[in-house]
Amino acid sequence: MTANGRRLQDRIIDLIIDSGLTPGSPLPTENQLVDELGVGRNSVRESLRALSTLGIVDIRHGYGTFVGAAPITAFTPGLLYRARQSLRHDASVLRDLMEVRRVLETSLIEAVVAGADEDLVGELDALVAAMESGDLVETDQRFHETLFRPLDNVIALELIGLFWTVYHRVEAELDPPRPGRAEICHEHRMIVEAVRAGDPAAARDALGAHFVDIEERVARLIRQSTEAD
Repeated sequence: MTANGRRLQDRIIDLIIDSGLTPGSPLPTENQLVDELGVGRNSVRESLRALSTLGIVDIRHGYGTFVGAAPITAFTPGLLYRARQSLRHDASVLRDLMEVRRVLETSLIEAVVAGADEDLVGELDALVAAMESGDLVETDQRFHETLFRPLDNVIALELIGLFWTVYHRVEAELDPPRPGRAEICHEHRMIVEAVRAGDPAAARDALGAHFVDIEERVARLIRQSTEAD
């Protein structure tokens, strides 16, 4: 991308902000943008396409272009690409990803415990029960989303979802998980019990224990890559 292309994207973003447009609002037409910005039609189209990949604008063919919500999940393809490339060399991206996820979840769990109510604990209980016989991966994801939902922190939830998606897309490259279904369910049950008891320290410990196997598998892959070199 050229410097001129980046500047034009910044100008379109400035126009959205300065005009008070919100997600879902229609953008000026292509002709209006050409006149407003004083650039060629192709330049406007290229910039809009680039902004669309980031979720900043939403191009709806046949309807127009609208302001997007710019979700963090728009970065999933790029982060997934970096993780997959890294797996061919040293797996450092996946290691760093898991470190950030651990820090994020264990730092937020105290607020979850402080605000947890019977409804939340009941939902978590039901999800652990579903893990025991249903789709373990899907239910595990729903568990973590539900656990942190009461914080009303959209960015945190989107980051957790982003990390989850990337990890599970590359998990097949790692050794098989050591814990079986029963142990994985037990790990989640310990998190619920700590939340039920209102014990943030126990909740942090339970979350940390949940990450141990994943981190060990990533570490083994890094060692194997280093030895191969």
